[in-house]
Amino acid sequence: MNRSGQRAAAFMVLVFLLMSVCGLAIAKDATLTNIIVTNTRDDLLVYLSVDGAFTKKMEDAVKNGVPTSFSFFVQLYRTRSLWIDKEMADLTITHTIKYNSLKKEFAVSRSWDSNSPVVLQSFDAAKKLMTEIDSLKVIPLGLLEKGKQYQIQAKAKLSRVTLPYYLHNVLFFLSLWDFETDWYTIDFIY
Repeated sequence: MNRSGQRAAAFMVLVFLLMSVCGLAIAKDATLTNIIVTNTRDDLLVYLSVDGAFTKKMEDAVKNGVPTSFSFFVQLYRTRSLWIDKEMADLTITHTIKYNSLKKEFAVSRSWDSNSPVVLQSFDAAKKLMTEIDSLKVIPLGLLEKGKQYQIQAKAKLSRVTLPYYLHNVLFFLSLWDFETDWYTIDFIY
């Protein structure tokens, strides 16, 4: 490899490392908050929200018509001290926001909500719907044993943006606003 090839390779490695570091810095800003595990007469429910999910670049992209999706992962385990924990539920929830610039309205679809999509005029209200889960049914209580230990784990992640091929080279910077929260765990006895 000649000198210019070596420089180009070194430059590409440097760009890759900078993009990785920027992506990690942004990912640390998003956190799950207000995680509540409760129940109705029939079901185990989870409430949660994400703080720091929308950056300025993300807001600009949404307002320019780029559909954006968040995925929420909720897992329920029956914990056992001398045996492998038993998975009781594994849910993946998706929220998607799309902006219609002609009507100046936001449509928020939530995969677990039968009233989706919700159409809103306010971006703040749309962001709130995107970042909250309320009354998510995890499992019927009849499948849980009284007096046993359980663990709920939850995490949120910005789904990859799929753009038309001709925009991939122009909008490569969109990867810089990816986020993924850490796993959050709540232990409880039913």
